[in-house]
Amino acid sequence: MLGPFELILLFGSGFVAAFAVAGIFVSRRIRQSQIQYQKAKAAVDDIVLSFNRQLRQENSRLQMVAFKVEALAGKGDKLAQSVEHIAKAVGALESEAPGVADDKNQLLARLQDLEGKVRDFSTSHEAVSSKLTNLEELTKQLTALPDKVEAAIPIRRDKAVSQLTETELAALEILASEGPRTAPEIKQKIGLSREHTARLMKKLYEEGYLERETGKIPFKYSVKKEMRDLLKKPQPSQPPGSSG
Repeated sequence: MLGPFELILLFGSGFVAAFAVAGIFVSRRIRQSQIQYQKAKAAVDDIVLSFNRQLRQENSRLQMVAFKVEALAGKGDKLAQSVEHIAKAVGALESEAPGVADDKNQLLARLQDLEGKVRDFSTSHEAVSSKLTNLEELTKQLTALPDKVEAAIPIRRDKAVSQLTETELAALEILASEGPRTAPEIKQKIGLSREHTARLMKKLYEEGYLERETGKIPFKYSVKKEMRDLLKKPQPSQPPGSSG
């Protein structure tokens, strides 16, 4: 039979072991929670970024439509002024030259044609105004429902390879030839600091050159198919005798 001291020692050892197991379990739960938080944060950042881009695109479209409406309105005013001038000219000709009365019917027909064009313009103006109203309502809906915006970021086709810096182009060529890599792996290839490399990869991702895997940290980046095809295209050679 164990003595009191041995029983206390045995009980204390069991308590310490149970406490250690509980500590390991809690530590794992905390680590899992941190990983889930990082994933959720990355997803929310992608959604907000994509929503802001689409909202800027809709605002640009609204401004373009408003500009076109103003231009059409200006043309309508000029057309109305032309009709008024023609009417005044007809009146002056009738009062000064009786022979002009024979051409009055033709002039009236032209005036009626111009009036018809003015009416058509008014109808077109109303249609454009209606579209502008619909676009404004769509923008309000996008602002009110950001959770329905897709997180995919379309590649900017107006960006050309010539607009990239040598470092950015080097990072893209590494990803295109070696496959998906993390920012620390790219850092070893291009020789930049960790912070500089992270900013570089984020910039290329936000501008639409790269895709990003958020399944685990650090994120893995890969070149989009359109950009990979563009990098594979041979650059045009310069004609003989050209410089620069």
